[in-house]
Amino acid sequence: MNDTQVKPPRSTPSSSQPRRRPGPAAGRQGQPRAQAPAHPVLQQLADWYPKLFGEQPHPLKRGIYADLLAAQPEGLDAEGLKAALALHTRSTRYLSSVAAGQARHDLAGQAVEDMAPEHVLHALLEVHRRRQARSQEDLRPKLRQRIAQAFEASGLSREDYSALLPSRDPAVQVQFDQALDEAAARAAKDAALHRAYSASGLEPTAFADSYGLPLGEVQRMLERVKRRGQQA
Repeated sequence: MNDTQVKPPRSTPSSSQPRRRPGPAAGRQGQPRAQAPAHPVLQQLADWYPKLFGEQPHPLKRGIYADLLAAQPEGLDAEGLKAALALHTRSTRYLSSVAAGQARHDLAGQAVEDMAPEHVLHALLEVHRRRQARSQEDLRPKLRQRIAQAFEASGLSREDYSALLPSRDPAVQVQFDQALDEAAARAAKDAALHRAYSASGLEPTAFADSYGLPLGEVQRMLERVKRRGQQA
């Protein structure tokens, strides 16, 4: 309620109608609902491996289930661990780290394996679906930008990357195709700008000044062109 509004006086409840207290699920007006307690095994894992199960978790390496059982034979129950990992890997926090293209990590917190492009794409779509369901803002432009970035990072051809799309929803297909169109347009623009940069013989700062471009834009173009060259 707005603090500037005058609150009406409270009515005194009669003895025949005792005042009800809001239950924990409903909560009081203006206050968030109480969150369900975390899975006890996940709480324990977060204490042992905060980089993997903390507030900002890293993606897990393949075979982490067996690694955990071997590392904590006295402290973990096989079925409880299986249920906890299922909850963890389906959480929005975890999927967001996958969608960001982070590498998979082992129990020591070391990156050991690149995330597969299809896993990044699947996570992007699922995180978008969840966030859009809770937001009145149109998040589709952000989704297209993220898909375009994931496509460029994948190093795959458009045909091969398109084969990774898991959804047959026409609305998702439209956003996906537009994202790849935007990536293609940016690649063409980068190629043209890079040709001009190479022909100029100038350093990035001087080239940016001569074309009236922000230096950061020129630097990002050079990084993208370099990355594409390494992927080719």
